[in-house]
Amino acid sequence: MAGSAASSLAGAPAILAGVLSLLAALLPAALLLSVPDPAGDANGDGSYLLPTRPSLSAAALDLRSFKAENVAGKLRLSTALGAVSNPWNAPTGFSGLTLDIFVKTAPGGARELSGLGLQVPGASGWQEHYRFNGFSAQHFSADASGRPALQADTPQAQVQGTDLVLDTGLPAGAYSYWVTSSLYTPFSADGILRPGGDTTPSSLRSARAGTPAPLDVLQNGDQKAVYATGILDPVGQTLDPRALGLLGLAAAGLVAAAVLGVLAWRRGA
Repeated sequence: MAGSAASSLAGAPAILAGVLSLLAALLPAALLLSVPDPAGDANGDGSYLLPTRPSLSAAALDLRSFKAENVAGKLRLSTALGAVSNPWNAPTGFSGLTLDIFVKTAPGGARELSGLGLQVPGASGWQEHYRFNGFSAQHFSADASGRPALQADTPQAQVQGTDLVLDTGLPAGAYSYWVTSSLYTPFSADGILRPGGDTTPSSLRSARAGTPAPLDVLQNGDQKAVYATGILDPVGQTLDPRALGLLGLAAAGLVAAAVLGVLAWRRGA
């Protein structure tokens, strides 16, 4: 009898892992953050003119909403566009746009939104940066001094309707975000076509020199001030952490009850 009980207890970690996996699969995605963005503002400071070669509609560059979700304890980021197109014939079925998502997970971090001509307000910036253009998905992390470095892990990226979905692998949490939409080109090192005074059919034109690269930024309101100042405010009003804590306690209670029930059944058998 003692041997049977010891055997049951020895198998508890494996049983617990199985129960946790099952619960993670059964629990629905929990919404952490949802932010709308005005439609029809994918024109930078209002003066940006899209190239005609290749032809791309402004709707395919237009941010409409952004949401962060807790999926089995990991962070999923979904960005809705006005439309999805594929002028460069990417294997994902989506191209023409370079999506950048910067995530603040801790104090400090990088202030520059890498290569976009924009900065964060104040002295505290981002720690994680995700870039997706239909051909590749990349993950960069900023060290303690704010220097970004490309990471070996590749975020899982997919297109769902008009949503670009990134499964980051980060633990789900209460974070702040900066989200931008820039025009993609295969002819630059970072895949971003920057605005300027060039009038050729493949250029992105703007009325002023040196303006930020994105055509649209996640901003619940008029974005012209962002292009005038070069400062982009984060979004990140999350759900009450006390509610998330209660959800975690409830899940832990279910796990404990399930493990105890299995152990009792095995001892009885």
